[in-house]
Amino acid sequence: MTWLVAGLGNPGPRYEATRHNAGFMVIDHLAEELGGAYWKDLGGAKIVETRLGGDTVVLALPQTFMNVSGASVARLAAHYDVPVERIIAVHDDIDLPPATVRAKRGGGHGGHNGLRSLHAKLGSGDYLRVRVGVGRPPGRQDPADYVLEPLGRQAAEDLGAAVLRGQAMVVHIIEHGVDSAMNEFNVREMGAE
Repeated sequence: MTWLVAGLGNPGPRYEATRHNAGFMVIDHLAEELGGAYWKDLGGAKIVETRLGGDTVVLALPQTFMNVSGASVARLAAHYDVPVERIIAVHDDIDLPPATVRAKRGGGHGGHNGLRSLHAKLGSGDYLRVRVGVGRPPGRQDPADYVLEPLGRQAAEDLGAAVLRGQAMVVHIIEHGVDSAMNEFNVREMGAE
């Protein structure tokens, strides 16, 4: 069986160390952990194929901008014949506190433009999500400016912690299922908050 794990973010050095690229960061860590060394271009994304247990895992970094990343994910899903319920989208989430992660099955896009694009191109919101908490912008700061601004020390530490949790969550979903991940991670983190 094949899994498609797509990190949502923006390509290019300008966006590398921003909250909006949390999904890209998780994918980079997963590739390192799972021994994915050979990246190639396919379907408008940088991808690497790895193995986890008996499953093939395709890690993807769409090279379109976040707001249109759904087209790349849909092309990869078609190429690898991955059903929507075996697609995991990893993305930043301003509705979660910094340094937290949550697993989720399906649902709406919540105003997140990357998820809106996935919904439109996949024709369904039934894919799995790993939501990486980045917190809300302070005061009246525009959320778009907030997720794209350079990170201060504490914000970088919080994001780094969330990325490691997100990486562990993706592995747990593939090995044990999303329900188990929600019980293991979501419940444990809510108890710590």
